[in-house]
Amino acid sequence: MEAPFIFGKIANEKNFTDRVTETERLIANFTSGVNTILISPRRWGKSSLVRHVVDKVRNESLNIVFIFIDLHNIRSEEQFYQVLAQEIFKSTASRLDEIFENSRKFLGRFIPKLSFSPVPGSEFTLGLDWQEVKQQPDDVLNLAEKIASEKGIKVIICIDEFQNIAEFESPLAFQKQLRANWQTHQNTSYCLYGSKRHLMTEVFSSYSMPFYKFGDLMFLDKIGEEDWVRFITQKFRETDKNISLKDARLISTLAECHPYYVQQVAQLSWLRSLNNCSTEIVNEAFESLVLQLSLLFQTITDGLTNTQISFLKAIIQNVDKLSSKENLSNFKLGTSANVLRLRQALINKEVIDIQKNKIEFLDPVYKYWLTKYYFSE
Repeated sequence: MEAPFIFGKIANEKNFTDRVTETERLIANFTSGVNTILISPRRWGKSSLVRHVVDKVRNESLNIVFIFIDLHNIRSEEQFYQVLAQEIFKSTASRLDEIFENSRKFLGRFIPKLSFSPVPGSEFTLGLDWQEVKQQPDDVLNLAEKIASEKGIKVIICIDEFQNIAEFESPLAFQKQLRANWQTHQNTSYCLYGSKRHLMTEVFSSYSMPFYKFGDLMFLDKIGEEDWVRFITQKFRETDKNISLKDARLISTLAECHPYYVQQVAQLSWLRSLNNCSTEIVNEAFESLVLQLSLLFQTITDGLTNTQISFLKAIIQNVDKLSSKENLSNFKLGTSANVLRLRQALINKEVIDIQKNKIEFLDPVYKYWLTKYYFSE
């Protein structure tokens, strides 16, 4: 029997849980043409939420075309423009000859080069003269809007890991170029999402940045414990296995409601359960996960400085006022100014984040490993 829990990939309709409020808000934005900025830590379900909403909107409207772009491996403006144009052509045309015609019609000045595989239904690649594009990037940035206007459709461009534009050669100038064009679009809207909260927040919340107030800013929270309990017990029941409310809650508690880990611990518990899951099984499943990840966690810790490790130890011990003279001395943190530098360095390394004015570990299992196995030695 196939395990009923999904992690590490997009959760489809039957594996999607909660996010009712966020779903309704995102549907309203998509259907109204409102730009959306979605921010949350990695593995909290941003991509699953976006895909979930896209499926719902597609079922209700044939007039909206969605385009998906992932900037995870995009490190330059040249790559960005090429991928943007390629995905726009791919998503707004149903035939190869239409793709070819659109490329000549809308980007003719760049002499686009299209390469098609002989295998039916396979992908195509688009090549652009980068020197020409640099001179007139507006043609690519307005491509979706021009096609949408001509076809009488609405286009929504969904860009994942958008914060990676900060790694381009001239990120501020590039953002100004994007904003200058995209803010004029009437038939094209944008859903921009990313996992590095501090970078995304800086891009979209800072008054001095080009993308300030570009759209509806959404910070994704964790799914609530009661929603996880309901989801876990339902999945066990659907596969003719049983788990008590107490043990379903234990899974959620151990994983601190982290979507990826809740699903993973639930699956490990389900696999260990013949008919009934127990507290012992859940604890065993969680400990096996911790030990499975211990080498990764050791590698992460080895990459930290001694003062950064001391900073994490203080957080785990729930120390208040890290900058007090006593705590600076007890944990060997240096000066109060150094505490701020340590905090920012660990945020940049995506070890911690600031949630509701409180320092939190982004990975709850790493926090558990540090507490039980690293600092206890």
